[in-house]
Amino acid sequence: MTEAEIKTTTAATNGKLATEPESSLKPWFCVAISPTGTIFKSGSETPAEILNILKDASLAWIDYVTQDFDKEAPVAATLMGFSEQLFNPLVQEAHTDYQDLEVELGLKLPSIQVRELEVEPHPILLLIRKNFILTIHPKNIDRRFMKLRRYSDTILKKIPLNISMEDRLTILLSRIIHENNDRNSEHLRQIEERGDKLNEIMVDPNTSRDKIAPEIYRMKHALITYLNALWDGMHVLHTLRYGDAELITNDEKLLEKMEILADDVNRQIELAEHLSEVLASGLEVLQSIYNNQLQSINNRLAILMSYLTIIGTAVLVPNTLATMLGNAVFDIGPEDIWWYLLLMIGSTALATGWVYMWVKSKGWIPKS
Repeated sequence: MTEAEIKTTTAATNGKLATEPESSLKPWFCVAISPTGTIFKSGSETPAEILNILKDASLAWIDYVTQDFDKEAPVAATLMGFSEQLFNPLVQEAHTDYQDLEVELGLKLPSIQVRELEVEPHPILLLIRKNFILTIHPKNIDRRFMKLRRYSDTILKKIPLNISMEDRLTILLSRIIHENNDRNSEHLRQIEERGDKLNEIMVDPNTSRDKIAPEIYRMKHALITYLNALWDGMHVLHTLRYGDAELITNDEKLLEKMEILADDVNRQIELAEHLSEVLASGLEVLQSIYNNQLQSINNRLAILMSYLTIIGTAVLVPNTLATMLGNAVFDIGPEDIWWYLLLMIGSTALATGWVYMWVKSKGWIPKS
């Protein structure tokens, strides 16, 4: 493709990208800059035109959105010239997130999605070779690079062409990772907002324990999933910063950008851990409230049992005497009514008083 054709394609596609709705955007997207500074920017259904552009590009970014990541990501990587040895471990092995084969480099970063406290980390592949970076990610991850696509031509224009290819690739890679970090932090804000609503529920004394406990569990599980994904991303950034990949710059100033990106992820981790600690303290307070409620109920039951014991004594003693004296062995007539009543009343009063003093000495009846 000639330079004149590139300019014509750029003018047409720039206008299209500015007005085209997100639902009709192409799965393949490419932005490239030629040695003379000419920008090519276009969406496509296939990578055929993109491969032609890459031959003469000084630097390029290709973004591919897939419906089925596990099946289509290897196909897309192969079409763009990457080896199976590079991308197969990244796609097939959950804990492999960095592959360096000198002439090509592969990274896997987490893209975190939050929907009603359902945290789902999805993979984003970043494959790098000679003069371009290819990103591959699932379609259902919130149009992650939509803004980056829109301003990609401006980003490429700001990257000097008179520096080494490794420096250019590192600058572009930093910008892509920064965009992914920003989107992940937006989802952390969603978790924090949900946590605030949970606090509102917890301070309501009328809220059922059966409602609060599952919500707290879901919140804790969401934070753990989020933190695990961030730690994976942190590992990749540290490897980039302190590794010796041939396609990454050795310029300390540029590598400091990776350190800044790692610091951003660290701040997200600290915020998530702080939120987890707040939830843990909330659980402790909630447990204390439940313990106090149970203790209060136990105290009331103890008082009730104490009074029932006294009442039972007051009933059982005269009943036992009446049953015993009503036996035919005892010849009791009407003339014995006076001492019979005196015996009943005296024994009842004496037994009841003794039981009351015994229960009170055990501390089962509050002094107040």
